[in-house]
Amino acid sequence: MQRASRLKRELSLLTTEPPPGITCWQEENQLDNLRAQILGGADTPYEKGIFNLEIVVPERYPFEPPKIRFLTPIYHPNIDSAGRICLDVLKLPPKGAWRPALNISTLLSSIQLLMAEPNPDDPLMADISSEYKYHRQLFLRNAREWTEKYASQ
Repeated sequence: MQRASRLKRELSLLTTEPPPGITCWQEENQLDNLRAQILGGADTPYEKGIFNLEIVVPERYPFEPPKIRFLTPIYHPNIDSAGRICLDVLKLPPKGAWRPALNISTLLSSIQLLMAEPNPDDPLMADISSEYKYHRQLFLRNAREWTEKYASQ
């Protein structure tokens, strides 16, 4: 019951006061299956892109983090081709930084920040990470191309 009331409260807040550039909604009245959209930030290679994400809320939420993945392909060192995201707040301790005090809004904002500022030292995609580190212009060009190809409306 605690999970359902908390999720309702979070969704209500996400609807009335969403973080800038982020929207989130229930998929077909299923409280544990959410969708989100993140707009690519200005001055990033993802600018003007609209990225769709899937959020699956586990039974043990908020004691376990939601599973979030990109449905829109994105060229990024910390996001793999299946849309999985390498971000500490999406994992339980000791390896991760998830805490029950965090919420879906915070996670989506963290993902938005990760899009703007990749972490090449903790990559899921080693080749994109080394491109980001050593051939930044090539990375930016590839990321812009992917954004135009997959995330443009």
